[in-house]
Amino acid sequence: MARFFDDLRNERERLGVSLDTISEVTRISTRHLLALEAGNVDQLPGGVFRHGILRNYLSVLGLDSAPWIDRFDAEQRLSTPPEDPTHPVDPTAELAQFAENVHRSRPPAPPTRDLRWLGVLLMLFFLAALGWSVWRYVLHGHVVLSTAASSTAR
Repeated sequence: MARFFDDLRNERERLGVSLDTISEVTRISTRHLLALEAGNVDQLPGGVFRHGILRNYLSVLGLDSAPWIDRFDAEQRLSTPPEDPTHPVDPTAELAQFAENVHRSRPPAPPTRDLRWLGVLLMLFFLAALGWSVWRYVLHGHVVLSTAASSTAR
């Protein structure tokens, strides 16, 4: 399988395309592109995402993706040990691996100022002002009603 990835990298270098260019065009992280060229397929997201990364990589190079993907699949099947029928693959384990790969591929969140407390304080101030306004309106309405009721009762 290493031969496939060497051929892939050699083709990119022959065409004079940098990994940064591929990353900018495809929005695939350079880390994933390096893992692809190094043959570290286990560091890539699983399933169709691997094909998508490879297909986008090849499209930037202007190469026909069908033969490369067929070769990738064939060599991956050869390098993967056959499944033991007594121990089938657990789909939840595959999903857990996929989730872990997605988690690793995301960049850390940039540090932000925690403005949530300012929003909470503004909301509390607004609710207090609204409550006070309603209380004044209702209280004033009772005072006017009680004055009007006492004047009509006389």
